[in-house]
Amino acid sequence: MSDTTSKIKQLGREYAEHVYAGVLGKMIGVYLGRPFEQWTHQRIMKELGEIWYYVNEKLGKPLIVTDDDLTGTFTFLRALEDYDYRRDLASAQIGQGWLNYIIEGKTILWWGGLGYSTEHTAYLRLKRGTTAPASGSTELNGKILSEQIGAQIFIDGWALVAPGDPTLAADLAGRAGHVSHDGESVYAAQLWAAMEAAAFVESDVQRLLDIGLSYIPSDSIISRMIAELRRMRTTESDWYKARAWLEANYGYDKYGGACHVVPNHALMIMSLLYGDDDFQKTLMIINTSGCDTDCNSGNVGCLLGIKNGLAAIDASSVDWRTPLADRLYLPTADGGRAITDAARETFHIVDAARALAGLPAWQPKDGAQFHFELPGSVQGFHIEKAETSTATATLENVPWEHSDGERGLAIHLDHLSAADSLRLATPTFIPPDAINMSGSYSLLASPTLYSGETVRARVQFDPVYGTTIACRLFISVYDAQDHLQRLYADITTLQLNTAAELSWRIPDTNGQPIAEVGIEIVGTDQAAGTLYLDWLGWDNKPQVTLKRGAGKLWQRAWVEGIFRLRATADAPFHITQNEGVGLLIHGSREWQDYQVSALITPHLGKSAGIAARVQGMRRYYALILRENGTAALIRELDGTTTLAEVPFAWQFDTSYHLKLSVQGDHIRGAINDHWLFDLRDESNALRSGGIALVLDEGCLSSGDVHIEALENDR
Repeated sequence: MSDTTSKIKQLGREYAEHVYAGVLGKMIGVYLGRPFEQWTHQRIMKELGEIWYYVNEKLGKPLIVTDDDLTGTFTFLRALEDYDYRRDLASAQIGQGWLNYIIEGKTILWWGGLGYSTEHTAYLRLKRGTTAPASGSTELNGKILSEQIGAQIFIDGWALVAPGDPTLAADLAGRAGHVSHDGESVYAAQLWAAMEAAAFVESDVQRLLDIGLSYIPSDSIISRMIAELRRMRTTESDWYKARAWLEANYGYDKYGGACHVVPNHALMIMSLLYGDDDFQKTLMIINTSGCDTDCNSGNVGCLLGIKNGLAAIDASSVDWRTPLADRLYLPTADGGRAITDAARETFHIVDAARALAGLPAWQPKDGAQFHFELPGSVQGFHIEKAETSTATATLENVPWEHSDGERGLAIHLDHLSAADSLRLATPTFIPPDAINMSGSYSLLASPTLYSGETVRARVQFDPVYGTTIACRLFISVYDAQDHLQRLYADITTLQLNTAAELSWRIPDTNGQPIAEVGIEIVGTDQAAGTLYLDWLGWDNKPQVTLKRGAGKLWQRAWVEGIFRLRATADAPFHITQNEGVGLLIHGSREWQDYQVSALITPHLGKSAGIAARVQGMRRYYALILRENGTAALIRELDGTTTLAEVPFAWQFDTSYHLKLSVQGDHIRGAINDHWLFDLRDESNALRSGGIALVLDEGCLSSGDVHIEALENDR
């Protein structure tokens, strides 16, 4: 039995809760530091003062934003799943993950240019054929560029999957760091990952530092700087003086590049040494100190979350969690994962750790998307009510003995009358307040919920007074003005103190994206009490036609891994791709067995077609027309594998009806209703994913795209 396996079993449910605290700590730290990223300490003190709470409103900025620190952390970790949870996962495989999940110029990275942005430089190396770890090496990119901050800002996930196993965490963090960085940057990443992994079982900061230092060279700058800081802490109690000393001896002026790791890592260590093991005070110090505040604060918040748990976050004088409501955006080429939350990402991490340890996945409440099993978790749910309503309602995550698990979401109601209705909802696509989000990182996303899928929820009403209430499932859909319009299921009257299961097959939304799902609570007489939501989820079996919609959000629901998407008079989807293979992607990673079809018209290009089980830019099955006068069924996975190919004399500006079916390992492809391909892919390497239009350097138009769920035929 490995150390990781032993620790996961030993920690039990507590392991998931500490992962959740680490995820929340990362999010809180990033959201806290993002509005004044790269401000100097002097400017922060002049304009904001000490940072004891969220200052986004003071600066007129949204709290929940897309951010490279968060997206990279939770995305690059997916290489574990993509390569069957191998403990010897290689840098080259993590580099393949970069090429798969990143859309050039649009997602995850800071696109500062070759030779200036370390991550952009590494991406271009990978794209042009250099494999990791050479892609991030000092030999190729130079010492200054390779030692910028990026390696450490993405490493928390590697520690979260290695509880009590700093050796594994440092090893994985090193392999991941070498995709884009080298030298001191990778040392900082390995040290921090080792500390975070050890923090599951070790509470003393000094001991954690000793553990982290044991994984990096003793003659490194990082090691020397930490030793000097630790000595200073024994004689100097004022963190302001320690910060000034760091600026004088390890400041930006001592190191080249846009954002070097050493000055920022120094501030992280200082905040730990002077923060008195207090979550709020430590985040105050790291953010008030300036430099790369969101990166530094995110790493520090994650470490303290792991080490001290949810109670330490909740013990702060400020309410960190309510404004977040667990909400998280992860825009990548896997668009169905963009609208997510802290609890869902926690369980992705927990299941990755369990797989690494040879343990089965933990699927609370039969795998429901929203299960509320983590203390305090609301998974993006919020209450909506009319301005004229006299009812009151509050949300609370509570232990609930009637749950299929151990916890549920409680909606405490009072003064609910027959004229009242309240809605409890969570986003399934870009919410209204994020439509016009500005900044470096666009919110590319596909919905998580679709027509034809069946939504279910388990609820129970325990009254204080009154006899009955009623409720119904609903969705909100973007209309022609990109406003939300609600569609409702039938009303169910709840019997008192008795659980009821609601079920509703989502109707056709006429090509408009579903923005949120929830439950409307309808009063039948004067009532007060608690409505418990045990879980809510759906079956991931779409029956949907994607077509020209109204407004703009229908088009935003497609993830553009291409040069440009237009809707023309002749076609709802008209795409151009200037270089290499581009994908216009839609759908969810959870889709498994289905058929996708579309009438496509290639206008120019090397190849064009449709794809299924799309998991990013370089993981999918596709039925394509090739420039050599053939039709082919291919698997794209660490390179292109032609599963089958036949002669097919196609022409530009001629329309072809393509149909691709995936059922288990059974793959079929048809053109103009003639089945040309029918085979088994025994590798079973791609078991789920969304759909895409595929184009290699050219121009393509497509009519409506139809997706029909199928039952597995094996």
